[in-house]
Amino acid sequence: MLPNIQDIDMPRALQHLLSRNQPEPASGLTRRSFLKLAGIGGFALGTFPHLAAGQTADALKPTQQPSAFVRIAPDGEITVIINRLEFGQGVQTALPMILAEELDADWSLVRSQHGSGDAAYVDPLFGIHLTGGSNSIKNSFTQYRELGARSRAMLLSAAAARWNTPAEQLHTRASKVMHPDGRQLSYGELAESAMTMPVPEHVTLKSPADFRLIGQPTNRLDARAKSSGKQDYGIDMHLPGQLTAVVARPPVFGGRPSSVGDSAALAIKGVKAVVRIPLDHHGEGVAVVADGYWSAKKGRDALKLTWNTEAVEKVDSMKQLAEYRQLATQPGPRLFEADVSALGSATGKIDAEFIFPYLAHAAMEPLNCTVALSEGRAEVWTGSQGPGMDAAAAAKVLGLKPEQVAMHVQMAGGGFGRRFSSGSDFVTEACEIAKATHAAGLNVPVRTVWSREDDMHGGYYRPMHLHRARIGFDQKGQVLAWDHVIVGQSITAGTLFESFQVKNGIDATATEGMRDPYPFPMRLTVHHPRHNVPVLWWRSVGSTHTAFVMETLVDEIARATKQDPVAYRMNLFGEQHPRHRAALQLAVDKSGYGKKRLPAAHAWGVAVHESFSTVVAYVVEATLKKGQPALIRVTAGVHCNLAVNPRTIEAQVQGAAVMGLSMCLPGAAITLKDGIVEQSNFSDYTVARITDVPAFDIHVVPSAEPPTGMGEPGLPPLAPAFANALARLTGKPVRQLPFKLSTT
Repeated sequence: MLPNIQDIDMPRALQHLLSRNQPEPASGLTRRSFLKLAGIGGFALGTFPHLAAGQTADALKPTQQPSAFVRIAPDGEITVIINRLEFGQGVQTALPMILAEELDADWSLVRSQHGSGDAAYVDPLFGIHLTGGSNSIKNSFTQYRELGARSRAMLLSAAAARWNTPAEQLHTRASKVMHPDGRQLSYGELAESAMTMPVPEHVTLKSPADFRLIGQPTNRLDARAKSSGKQDYGIDMHLPGQLTAVVARPPVFGGRPSSVGDSAALAIKGVKAVVRIPLDHHGEGVAVVADGYWSAKKGRDALKLTWNTEAVEKVDSMKQLAEYRQLATQPGPRLFEADVSALGSATGKIDAEFIFPYLAHAAMEPLNCTVALSEGRAEVWTGSQGPGMDAAAAAKVLGLKPEQVAMHVQMAGGGFGRRFSSGSDFVTEACEIAKATHAAGLNVPVRTVWSREDDMHGGYYRPMHLHRARIGFDQKGQVLAWDHVIVGQSITAGTLFESFQVKNGIDATATEGMRDPYPFPMRLTVHHPRHNVPVLWWRSVGSTHTAFVMETLVDEIARATKQDPVAYRMNLFGEQHPRHRAALQLAVDKSGYGKKRLPAAHAWGVAVHESFSTVVAYVVEATLKKGQPALIRVTAGVHCNLAVNPRTIEAQVQGAAVMGLSMCLPGAAITLKDGIVEQSNFSDYTVARITDVPAFDIHVVPSAEPPTGMGEPGLPPLAPAFANALARLTGKPVRQLPFKLSTT
């Protein structure tokens, strides 16, 4: 039975949708249908069939069929197909490790490849194509183990038939089947005959004590290509006859061109067409299609455009902040309803306001999408976090059925949630351009490319938020009352998720991470104003701001009551949160906190937070250099249950922590003036540089329990740990991101 969707940690904006769309027991695809959908013209020798002779069609779902995931060549090379988008999180290595473990594969022969929009590659728990919510390993751990075990069983059956020996007498090791008398057959030799063997419905999995690959620090399969510049991404697509398009977008979201002068653009060498296209948020843009990016950009620069923005709201960040402050004083919907009457009589009090700006995803690879149209069919190449959803959106634009759209998932250079929007905005935009180009008589593939400036101006930001907290506590640090207000746009409002995600006027993505694991009597009020700024989940979603608020306020209470911040947290955890205790204790022990003497003008900072079922604790060392905050060292304690690839976990924590550090640095904000985004590139939108990055020391709590998420949990506690160190240095709390140190 599938688990209750509400009991699974993921971006909560998806939970109800996914519960509606969990698949019924699916019939296996025919081999012909699978090969057609896979878009590869047939697998190499050694592909296992979806169904073997005598097996009923509904015995296994497509997600359980080895044929969709394992390809063994005659020379023994094993290609594992992954059902997720690889965009830096390491699933292109970790998922093959899981499968290869149960397959008893020689790891040196293992390769990896993206899946497609085939039904086999949906999330096995949620039934839709999805890379998000740090669920890749968590949800596919058992799936890929069983796929490996089924494949191994079929190879054993093939060897048993060849040797006329019971399969139970055979064993496997390093991509070979071994006979008791010393004979051996390689998987490559057996692959063809294994195709005729039944796919076992039930398999016995290894004990964790017998793992050879899982748990071992393993270099990534894509590391060499990426570090040598040989890796291709979606932006690198080059098809025969392909044209490239860039789009002139309105300066204010939802604007439309009132006049288009394209004669100068069409005169640019290489420019083939100028077409008007609909954009999301009811806007309209002008696409320039040319034989290369530079020609298209020059053509766009030559356009003579005037824009009509009269009918759309022109957001101003300063006015928006004033509005949020006013809203924070008003009654509103409530998530928690604790009694806060003790606020007036409490001996200790905190009255705090926190401000968090819009944030851009700022992935290294800007958005892009290539579309090729033919009679009754379309092919799309892009780095997609939801290829099934994107295929459906593309089909709607192109007047096709979803099954007539082939999605070719490409390696992506980052994304952090931006490549999964409910409206599939950058995919539908590319389809509109391809359709308009085709209508203009240019029957060739079209690659739509966003520049860095397009990407920065293009919307779908982490929402701006304001928090207001009033806390009363006693001399021992016991919280007697906590009155809290959050003001910020809803990520799901106006999307297909709104009707079931927003409950009692509150979007759960804005409040995840509040209160728990601390037993505080909290009253939580939430306001969701609507503004003409597109917003979306951003790495670790609501925890990007809620963790900062909770962990800095917990630290402030500890300081006010002269308690050690670690001891105070441990006392609050009690015995109810052993994973929090273990992660924090590990970070403390490895950092030398409380034992090691820090240099003068250096201070410790501590924070711990759970997101996506994983707990990450940081103990950091920080200082001020010429009045500016500097992070010196970060020690992490991570509780993600079983560590599939400790090297990937280390990289994910480092990457997430650096992204969390970026939130703290001056200039790490998207601001608007008269509806126009003021930032355009890394020159005026800060991300951490190598000179900002601290030393890292990352440790994982040992566990044999099924793994939890790792792509996002390393981000939330970094900023509050850093802020808590600064508060100890300056004696003043930090309540704004990016950091704005008080001078009063």
